[in-house]
Amino acid sequence: MIERQTVERMKTRIGILGYGNLGRGVECAIRQNSDMELAVVFTRRDPGSVKILTETAVVRSVSEAVEWKDKLDVLILCGGSATDLPEQTPEYAEHFNVVDSFDTHARIPEHFEKVDAAAKKGGKTAIISVGWDPGMFSLNRLYADAILPEGKDYTFWGKGVSQGHSDAVRRIKGVKDAKQYTIPVDGALDSVRAGENPKLSIRQKHTRECFVVSEEGADRARIEKEIKTMPNYFADYDTTVHFITEEELKRDHSGIPHGGFVLRSGVTGQEKENRHLIEYSLKLDSNPEFTASVIVAYARAAFRLSKEGNSGCKTVFDIAPAYLSAKSARELRASML
Repeated sequence: MIERQTVERMKTRIGILGYGNLGRGVECAIRQNSDMELAVVFTRRDPGSVKILTETAVVRSVSEAVEWKDKLDVLILCGGSATDLPEQTPEYAEHFNVVDSFDTHARIPEHFEKVDAAAKKGGKTAIISVGWDPGMFSLNRLYADAILPEGKDYTFWGKGVSQGHSDAVRRIKGVKDAKQYTIPVDGALDSVRAGENPKLSIRQKHTRECFVVSEEGADRARIEKEIKTMPNYFADYDTTVHFITEEELKRDHSGIPHGGFVLRSGVTGQEKENRHLIEYSLKLDSNPEFTASVIVAYARAAFRLSKEGNSGCKTVFDIAPAYLSAKSARELRASML
């Protein structure tokens, strides 16, 4: 890897597509990274109605995005995984270096193939499924599996609000607003930490709890059935649905906390007599702001890879850690190795 200066000569120019919770988090994260600057926010709303924090940036209609393809170093896509990113990421990867947070685990392989084809066609670098899971948790699963090849992986999420699952519920006809919580089953987590290596089904590891504000006159029985039977999101879990008022949702569920644990229990030694437990955990006050901070680090990597002539789709598995940091390789060796 080429040695880099501590501060790049030119700041990396970032565009944000979508200005919801994640988009606002990305803007805040950019403000904490001195080698980056926000140039533009693209929105499906009336641009005049969207107020951003960065005085030097502008807000434009999403219909104008491609006109900026030569003005941005990286475009960060902040849409939802249910319907936005499967269309947006392949579309924009042909014109921009892009980063997304696509988090429907079961569909990552097909999403990768579509984005890879588009990015290679345009000679751009795309990094998908960036965040904490998939993302940071994925890396920890890989490291632990490589270090302890004889062992078992366990991932627990929560208790916390899942942005993707909440978004999926809000898209159901008749739903005005909703929050979804993922909750680890305490007994299952305790069993793993005790080294018992339990065989756990998806349903035995987590429960899901939904708080839903329905539109007036909506068929609540249909909404509840659609939630509980939704593939990739709720069908494999014990899910409880609560219908509440808009006031109750704002009063009791306004935050977006989350977190979780990645564990691997394994053995070493000639007789496999020594047992080891690797555990990585996160406790997050703001799911979207932490996710945004991970995304911005990978935006730095996307631009650097692009400058080196790389094209096509990447995941967190393909990115060297040094590409995430604003520090030079020399500084990293001196201060963190």
